Amino acid sequence: MSRNWDRAGLSRRATLALGLGTALPAVAQKAYGPGVTDTEIKIGNIVPYSGPLSTFGTMGKALGGYFAKVNDQGGVNGRKLRLISLDDGYNPAKTVEQARKLVEQEEVLFIGAVLGTVTNLAIQKYMNARKVPQLFVQSGASRWNDPRNYPWTIGFQTSYQLEGHIHAKHILQNAPGAKIGVLYQNDDLGKDYLKGFLDELGDKAKTMVTAQLSYEVTDPTVDSQLVQLKASGADHFFNVCAPKFAAMAIRRSAEIGWKPTQHLISVSVSLQSVLKPAGFENAQGLISATFMREPTDPAQRDTPEVRDFLAFMGKYYPEGNPNETLNGLAYSMGMLMERVLQQAGNELTRENVMRQAAALDLTLPMISAGMRVKTSPTDFAPLKQLQLLRFKGEAFEPFGPLLGA
Repeated sequence: MSRNWDRAGLSRRATLALGLGTALPAVAQKAYGPGVTDTEIKIGNIVPYSGPLSTFGTMGKALGGYFAKVNDQGGVNGRKLRLISLDDGYNPAKTVEQARKLVEQEEVLFIGAVLGTVTNLAIQKYMNARKVPQLFVQSGASRWNDPRNYPWTIGFQTSYQLEGHIHAKHILQNAPGAKIGVLYQNDDLGKDYLKGFLDELGDKAKTMVTAQLSYEVTDPTVDSQLVQLKASGADHFFNVCAPKFAAMAIRRSAEIGWKPTQHLISVSVSLQSVLKPAGFENAQGLISATFMREPTDPAQRDTPEVRDFLAFMGKYYPEGNPNETLNGLAYSMGMLMERVLQQAGNELTRENVMRQAAALDLTLPMISAGMRVKTSPTDFAPLKQLQLLRFKGEAFEPFGPLLGA
């Protein structure tokens, strides 16, 4: 399945010619890699438009919308982008199939903003063997920051392990006698969060963690796990679940009369995909963290950054939900890819694209105020901070300072 969008209605077709950004001064000599001509650059993307995590499919649509927006600004040095966004259903085998199609048949210059830990892991060795940039992986696994062993793969968001440390530290500081139940996705995503969390608790994990249960993304529910967590006597709940299952867990906890202090991972911070289906009344006081601005935050709503984003959504992705954090993330990914191509100038080779992705230092409008996106040839972790959030009423409220390593 491939997705495409035009300016008027983001209609779906096989591919789309799009322009990107304001042109930089042309360099003296041109150098092109696969997928590049004087008039076009092809870029690949893979997200789950179908399957258990199809909620994340909105990111592909918003990314297409962003490229449609910058198309109106003249393109990158006069070149149009052809975005080819394919569906993998969050199935690693399908991700491999789609990556091969993009690299070997479509001959894209690079692949960007592919969603998921297990899915990106499935293609990481292939992308590096073929020396094709795997840019801004949409996963916080620590393995994306390994330039020595995987010089063609670069992440984006704050690492899951660091986030796990931050949640554990908050509990230790505010409830040192807590009894904690953990529910995590049984893959590299869940295990990375769990490692950071348990490492921060240290020896106290033996007495503080009363139950540590997992689920599979193919499971129909997590009802039995919630019953066991309640029975363990836990008064704190570390919810390490993707959006669909996070919403199930929050709602089911309330239904069985278990009312722990809840900590929710940033992957599932979405109001529209998680908190609203779970029931706002069931999430009061829930603690999470983010690296994104929240359009629903009253303190952010009238900022120029959020106003521009809302205007973008209204014009280029009107059927999308402007309050969906995933759309703000895709908007940011579009900006970041635009920046890399601008910096690359007319040397549009895969090698130079990777050099530019490893030489970033900028702010992005929808990233939390005070955070910078910064990379170097020895550091492929663009973001290294998080802002704690507390859910109140029908919105998250930030509290405390930015937290990092």
